[in-house]
Amino acid sequence: MAVGPLRIATRQSALALWQAEHVAGRLRALHPRIDVALLPMTTRGDQILDQPLASVGGKGLFLKELEIAIQEGSADFAVHSMKDMPSVLDPGFAIAAVLEREDSSDALVSNRHAALQDLPEGAIVGTSSLRRQAQLRARRPDLRIEDLRGNVNTRLARLDEGRYDAIILASAGLLRLGLGARIRQRLAAPDWLPAVAQGAIGIECREGDAAIHALVAPLVHAATASCVAAERALSRELEGNCQVPIAGLARLAGATLELDGLVGDATTGRLMRDSRIGAAVEPEAVGRALGRALLDAGAAELIRPSATGWSRTR
Repeated sequence: MAVGPLRIATRQSALALWQAEHVAGRLRALHPRIDVALLPMTTRGDQILDQPLASVGGKGLFLKELEIAIQEGSADFAVHSMKDMPSVLDPGFAIAAVLEREDSSDALVSNRHAALQDLPEGAIVGTSSLRRQAQLRARRPDLRIEDLRGNVNTRLARLDEGRYDAIILASAGLLRLGLGARIRQRLAAPDWLPAVAQGAIGIECREGDAAIHALVAPLVHAATASCVAAERALSRELEGNCQVPIAGLARLAGATLELDGLVGDATTGRLMRDSRIGAAVEPEAVGRALGRALLDAGAAELIRPSATGWSRTR
C-alpha cells in the first residue's frame, strides 16, 4: 500500500482535473485513511496549440511530463483520457485500471445549425483530429475543415467568437464538464466511429507496482476494460497513432465481443471499414484479427504517411 499522500499526476485542463478528481474522490471513499492529492502539470501537448497534433509528435505529447513524474517518484500514478494514450506504452509503464466508459460518441456543436446535414455548403468546421476529418470529408466533402486545438472551453470560445460554423468534440468531455446542452447532434456508431478508447478514463503507473494495482483495482470496470483492450489491439495491429485516421468501437453482447473498425484518408475522405466478432474473454485477439483483415483489404495504402498527412482546406 502506498504510504503518505497518494499523488495523482494530471494535466491542468478543466476536463483532465475533473477526471483526476473523479478518481481521487472514489479512492478517498474506498480508502478513507489515505490522503489523496492532485499534482497538476502542463504537458508539451498543452503548450503547442498553433500546429496540428499529428505534425508535432502525436498523443505521447500529453503523457511525457506525467510519466517522468511517475518515474522520478513525485507522482504515484497518472490519470488520462484513454484515447490520448498511445497503443504501445513506453517501457516501464502499465495501465493499472480502466474506469467505466462515458458516452463514446463525437458531438457536433454549433450555435446556428442542428445537425451535420444542415450545415450550408462551404461551412467551416473546426477539428484537429484526422479521424474526424476523414469521416467529415466522406460525408460532406463540400465543407471547409479548419484546425482547432486547445481544451474544451478554448474550443467552445472560438466557436462562440464566430470563427467556425460548427466544431466536433467528444461527447464525454462535454458531459463530464456539465456542458451537455452544447451538443446539437451526436455523431455515433454505426454511421460514425469514435477514437479508440474514447470516453474511457485510464490510470497509468510504474510497471510492476503491485501496491498501486491493488489500490485502484476496485475502480476497474471489466466490460469497459475488455472493449478498450480490443480497440487498442486494433490500433496496435494498424500501428495507429494520431497521424493515422483510425477509429474503433467494441461492444459486449453476453460472452461475445463485437468490434467495428475504420481506417481513413483525411485528404480524400476515402474510408475502409470492417468488423469482427469474437469471444469477450479474448478481446485483444478480436482486435488483432480486425486489424489484419483491414490490412489484407488494402488499408496499408491509407496508413502510409503520404495518405495521412495534414491537410487544411481553405
